[in-house]
Amino acid sequence: MANHHLRILVFSILTQGLIAQAVPKNVLILFSDDQRYNTIHALGNNEIQTPNLDFLVQHGVSMTRAHTMGGMHGALCAPSRAMLHTAKYLHELKKSGDSIPPEHIMLPQYLQTLGYKTYGIGKWHNDKVAFNRAFQNGAAIYFGGMHFPKDGGQEHPQYRNYDPSGKYDTPNQKADKFSSEFYADAAIDFLKSKKDSQEPFLCYVAFTSPHDPRTPPLKYREMYNWRNISLPANYLPQHPFDNGELSVRDEVLLPRPMSEEMVKRELALYYGMISELDDQIGRIIKSLQENGQFENTLIVFAGDNGLAVGSHGLLGKQNLYDHSMRVPLIFSHPALPQGLRLDQLCYLSDVFPTVLDILHREKPNLSSESLFNYFQHPYKNGRKNVYFAYRDIQRAVRTEDNWKYIRYQVGGIATHQLFNLNVDPYETQNLVLSEKRKLKAMQKKLIREANKYHDFLDLRIDDWGTRHRQ
Repeated sequence: MANHHLRILVFSILTQGLIAQAVPKNVLILFSDDQRYNTIHALGNNEIQTPNLDFLVQHGVSMTRAHTMGGMHGALCAPSRAMLHTAKYLHELKKSGDSIPPEHIMLPQYLQTLGYKTYGIGKWHNDKVAFNRAFQNGAAIYFGGMHFPKDGGQEHPQYRNYDPSGKYDTPNQKADKFSSEFYADAAIDFLKSKKDSQEPFLCYVAFTSPHDPRTPPLKYREMYNWRNISLPANYLPQHPFDNGELSVRDEVLLPRPMSEEMVKRELALYYGMISELDDQIGRIIKSLQENGQFENTLIVFAGDNGLAVGSHGLLGKQNLYDHSMRVPLIFSHPALPQGLRLDQLCYLSDVFPTVLDILHREKPNLSSESLFNYFQHPYKNGRKNVYFAYRDIQRAVRTEDNWKYIRYQVGGIATHQLFNLNVDPYETQNLVLSEKRKLKAMQKKLIREANKYHDFLDLRIDDWGTRHRQ
């Protein structure tokens, strides 16, 4: 026990020394679209090639139990992005994040008050007025949820140039290169323009990959042989019951039941999209290094939400399983602990205060909490629970000690799932019948968390979904 405490003390001293070496001046946020938490080679997926994300993992801190909170409609990326920028929780957002009101200050907007130049690139699935409050300039901007094939797809992504008026009333243009490369080019151009500047900057690069349409360039389309791809441990041909969202667009991309081959082929394309994205991230990192900006730039990599891709017989993210709620989250900078992996429960909304703490800047009054203290004290306990909600039909709670309870209320029928993630990390063994005492405890936790986060549903009512719809 004495050796254990000594090891913690030494680690803490080393960590504080590292952080004291150099405070980053700039911020680069790289945000992926529909990327599962378990799609980074360095974090345990041996089938995928992600050397540049691996580099960030090795040169920073990875939060291995980071989450989004769900959403009130099928486009989960809108609330997750609003959470990232505002440090607000799901039920504090306006219209589930579709718009960000002026009173919800955003990270880029706040940094402007500290003298930062802010620049936005790529997908913005919130309102246009908020984009211009957040960013003083930008390029390759896409106001939308996905690049539909009929509009050019990922191969010819639609975009707009920055409009200082905030109206953006001119037609979309079409790029002549794949979306991730297009956004990376814009980021590289911006970084070069700031090479000799003394002004600090925040650059936000929001990719539209690996969101469908999953049509990676030929090199990446052929990178993974579907026959060599492992099925998800929780693969099912179809979901075992009606979760209330089996007809949403994401779920009808493939017919049911889904065969093993269908899922493997989809995963091969999904991995190809991620590897292509990884290469573009590598180009951005290389640009930072060549410009002499790498040492003074904090890189934050995160995903907006996960995706099923065959897990539990689902394809989309309109569910509360881990594959859809957990997201990758990495903070990378030479002065941070290197290769540290932390398992404290956290949300995307924690990024805002964490970035300010890393920059050693004063924080405004924010709803969420900073993770920076865990970087210095990795054995410190974090949140006791995290809470999830989808529309008025699904609610869930996950505990610090890895129990998870999901409740569905669909068409007047309640369905319950209880998982011990310590022995069943892929949520395949429903313990509702065998763990009745734990079930009752988790049901009470669910109600408490719903109240804590100001859920609009009263979960004490048996058929809360039906009552809300009326």
